[in-house]
Amino acid sequence: MIRNRKEGKMKQKWSITELQKTWHLVTKLHNGQKYGGQEEGEQVAYINHIGSVVFEILAAINEAEAINVDLAIKCAMLHDTIEDTEASYKIIQEKFGQTVADGVLALTKNEALADKRAMMVDSLNRIKQQPKEVWAVKMADRICNLYAPPFYWTNDKKSKYLVEAKLIYDELKEGNKYLANRLKKKIENYRKYLD
Repeated sequence: MIRNRKEGKMKQKWSITELQKTWHLVTKLHNGQKYGGQEEGEQVAYINHIGSVVFEILAAINEAEAINVDLAIKCAMLHDTIEDTEASYKIIQEKFGQTVADGVLALTKNEALADKRAMMVDSLNRIKQQPKEVWAVKMADRICNLYAPPFYWTNDKKSKYLVEAKLIYDELKEGNKYLANRLKKKIENYRKYLD
């Protein structure tokens, strides 16, 4: 780590080459995936979501006293790979190491569980056993998911999503103060989408 004398903060070295390789892999893995936009019929390339989560983490890095930048950004880029692509835990572990793979696995829902709430509680419990960077990625993910909901979501779906966001906030707010504040504001603002 390198100390920034002006601000007194510790900065970690990380490799732009590694991050570019990671981004290239992620764009290939999520190629063709889309999600519904705010307007009827609108389809958005899923990689936009991944990029938004990374941007949230980049903003948080500027606000944090100590953060493992390499771990945070790689987990942000890879957070949906096990859940939404053919990439397995083993592949992530071989390419990025145990710590990144464990973080991504914790961010992955266990779909063998009974319902969405059970999946979320299980994932949050596993996230809380990981470094705080993984907590930050989950908060960043939900911040990005609290932009305008897809046009086809019902009021009931939006309400349940808001309850889930509050659970994430309550469980992970100690992981990163900056992102916790962002998530809290997004939760408050999301109410405007309820009918």
